[in-house]
Amino acid sequence: MPSRRERLLGGLYGLLVGDALGVPYEFHSPDDLPPASELELDPPAGFRRAHAGVPPGTWSDDGAQALVLLESLLRCGRLDLDDLGRGLLAWYERGFMAVDDVVFDVGIQTSQALRALRAGVAAREAGPAHEHANGNGALMRVLPLALWHQGADEELVADAHEQCLVTHGHLRSQVCCALYCLWARATLEEAPDPWGSAVARLRAIYGAGSAALAELEQAVRPDDPPDGRGSGYVVDTLRSARLALQAGGYETVVKAAIALGHDTDTTACVAGGIAGLRDGVAAIPARWRDRLRGQELVAPLSAALLRRHGLDSAS
Repeated sequence: MPSRRERLLGGLYGLLVGDALGVPYEFHSPDDLPPASELELDPPAGFRRAHAGVPPGTWSDDGAQALVLLESLLRCGRLDLDDLGRGLLAWYERGFMAVDDVVFDVGIQTSQALRALRAGVAAREAGPAHEHANGNGALMRVLPLALWHQGADEELVADAHEQCLVTHGHLRSQVCCALYCLWARATLEEAPDPWGSAVARLRAIYGAGSAALAELEQAVRPDDPPDGRGSGYVVDTLRSARLALQAGGYETVVKAAIALGHDTDTTACVAGGIAGLRDGVAAIPARWRDRLRGQELVAPLSAALLRRHGLDSAS
């Protein structure tokens, strides 16, 4: 079984590699994609790549925002929404934590929120909060919170809700981020049924009669069989990742996520983070990890994350 160190690194690199692998296939329907055996960083000859000018192995907004969040947590020692907001603006405007400082993909709701931040709106109030503003832009970046966090489950859930507000203010997005963080924690702790454990804890934390529990039961419906369409809707992204996790090991999981089509980079990022936590960093194929661009940005953050957990980066 992979060690705790290997699991933590697997979660971080798993989301980044999944994101980068999914970038060329974004916006395509499942029927337009190559067979799973040909889903690689370099798509087959003749395939119409999304983001054609982006070199293979480059993470997108998903990975960049995840690293922004991790950098803020490690530097501040806590979740500081104003600092996170400044970091996300630095990514949006100057390419902070983006490979080559290039931003090539920004979600609609995220861009609205960051424009509001730039205009002086407080970070806590910047994210659109109406029901139709439930894209997956906060979910895709939240895994580092679970990797960094050492508090009680209740504190992790509260922080998952908080980090969401900067770009996605609706309660549904917050609930999805909280469930994903508990799922990640249960996976890291090697729970026999990580999803089931996460759902049970979240129900207990929310309590009967709460608005958050109503969103969990009525919108997320965590007891439903896994399904998903690979769309950008936050609930569907979470369900799609859960579906992909049933496919097998890390490589099979991220390919299954991409095979759903549409928002391929985010689905593979969200699924790949959990698969990396489960399987460990060594399960990520070397042909992908070795070609991941921007590793000079990841190395100091991964080392600091391991030190936070009392683990040596070389142990």
